Amino acid sequence: MFCERAGIETGMRVLEIGSGAGDVAFMLAELVGTSGQIVGVDINPAILETARQRASDTGIKNVEFVAGDARTLVFEDKFDALVGRFVLMYMAAPVDALQKLVTHLKPGGIIAFQEPEYTLYPAYAHPDTPLMNRLYQWILDVFKHSGAHLNMGIGLYPTFVKVGLPPPEIHLHSPIGAAKGWTGYRYMVTIFQSLLPLIEKYGIATAEQVGIGTLGERIREEVLSSKRPFFLPLHVTAHSRLTA
Repeated sequence: MFCERAGIETGMRVLEIGSGAGDVAFMLAELVGTSGQIVGVDINPAILETARQRASDTGIKNVEFVAGDARTLVFEDKFDALVGRFVLMYMAAPVDALQKLVTHLKPGGIIAFQEPEYTLYPAYAHPDTPLMNRLYQWILDVFKHSGAHLNMGIGLYPTFVKVGLPPPEIHLHSPIGAAKGWTGYRYMVTIFQSLLPLIEKYGIATAEQVGIGTLGERIREEVLSSKRPFFLPLHVTAHSRLTA
C-alpha cells in the first residue's frame, strides 16, 4: 500500500485531494486511526455528499470533507501528509499545482501521489490480440480527448523535482494475468462500463462495438487462445518528504 510505504501512520493529520466518493479518504482514516484526522477535498460538492453519507453510514468519524480547490483553500493548521490519487493528471499545470499544495504541509511532511501511466500501452500491441489492442487504444483516445496527461505516472518524478522536493521513491504497479479464472477480465469490464459514456460522447466507438455484455468473455477467449497475458491499468506511485 503506497501510503504506508510513504510513512503515513497512526495519529497523522492528512490532506487528501480529489476525494470523490471517499474511497482513499476512508482507507487513510483506517491507517491514521482515531487519533488521526483526514481532510478530503474535492471541487465537486455533489460527490462529497455521497462521501459524507458513506462516512455517516459506516460510523467513520475522523474524516472531514471540504468542497473547493485545495490549491487555494486556507486551512487553520498544517498537515503531516498530502495524498492524491489520479489528480495531477487532470491539472493543466501539475508542477504549479503541486507547488501550491505542498504549502499546506508541516516541515518534514509527506507527499504521496499515485497516477496512471498510459504511454506504455502501445508496447503491448500484438497481432494475436486485436481485441486488447483496440481496448487499449480506446482508453488512450478517451484520455486524449479529456485533456488528461497520459504520462503523469512517469511524470511524477520530474514534477516532484521541479517543485524542489527531494527526489521521490517511485514504483510501477499493474496486475497482470492470463489464467482462465483471473478476476482481471471482470475488472476490465468495470473500467469500460465507466468509460463507455465518454467513449460514445467523443465518437470513439459505439456501445454495440464495445459490447459490454460479452466483453469479459471475449477478453478471456483472446488471452487463452493467444497465450499472452494482459495487464490492467499501470499505476505509478511516488512519495517524498519536505525537509524538516
